[in-house]
Amino acid sequence: MSPGMTLAIEPMVKTDDLPTRVRDDRWTVVTASGGLSVHFEHTVAVTEEGAEVLTSKEVSPGARGN
Repeated sequence: MSPGMTLAIEPMVKTDDLPTRVRDDRWTVVTASGGLSVHFEHTVAVTEEGAEVLTSKEVSPGARGN
């Protein structure tokens, strides 16, 4: 990856080890068993200085106009 690029990391954590399935909308992923799951995302930007997690609660110095 190069500076200026971003990456979305989107894990899904489930309560079972059964497969997932994609609904007919070809976007929504659900557990095949109907079991509990959670999905979250972090967006990471690649900068000249390294990686910056944009979805972090902490704001790095100089970020977002500070």
